Amino acid sequence: MITAFVFIRTESNKIPEAAEKISAIPGVSEVYSVTGEWDLIAIARVQQHEELADVVADQLSKVEGVVETTTHIAFRAYSRHDLEAAFSIGLE
Repeated sequence: MITAFVFIRTESNKIPEAAEKISAIPGVSEVYSVTGEWDLIAIARVQQHEELADVVADQLSKVEGVVETTTHIAFRAYSRHDLEAAFSIGLE
């Protein structure tokens, strides 16, 4: 599984609409509005690099209101706390 963090700058009046459209793209697992230099951060999880190109270059970057993106690909996960917590709900 390839995980990528996509930092997204949008037109300021289109942040909620862009976030909704981005969250509907297959391969995008989460979208967060954030403070700082960027408006949104999306987490993409795909099986192959070609799929990442489809998600980011062919779909996400073309969402109305998206002005700029920067993508960071994760090499290794050091904490699995959140994933383990999500899958253990109801198993106590």
